[in-house]
Amino acid sequence: MVSSINSRLKSIRKFLKLSQKDFSEGIYISQSYYNEIEQGRKNINQRIIELVATKYNASREWIASGRGSMWSEAPPNIRLEQMISVFSKLNETFQDYVLRQTRELLKMQKQRPDHRNRS
Repeated sequence: MVSSINSRLKSIRKFLKLSQKDFSEGIYISQSYYNEIEQGRKNINQRIIELVATKYNASREWIASGRGSMWSEAPPNIRLEQMISVFSKLNETFQDYVLRQTRELLKMQKQRPDHRNRS
């Protein structure tokens, strides 16, 4: 069991494989402030708990007390969210290119038995 609320936030961030910068941007606080939270030098208020729970599908109860499951729902697929964000900023020509390349990568992956499906 993760003992402090600060270390529970760090556990969520580490599970999601996010840097402090990316995690803190997702909850609209500065990276330096978030670092202070992880170090135990800043207190965590209800607003931060709500932001983490909403953005990352984390359980409010687990964040606050350590009881129950870390997740209220399945954790978000951060890579997919990042890909969608980048993809939506491309023009149609580049979007088509990305789709073609992605389909080719999928074909290659299926042909190579040493690459397991990591969904």
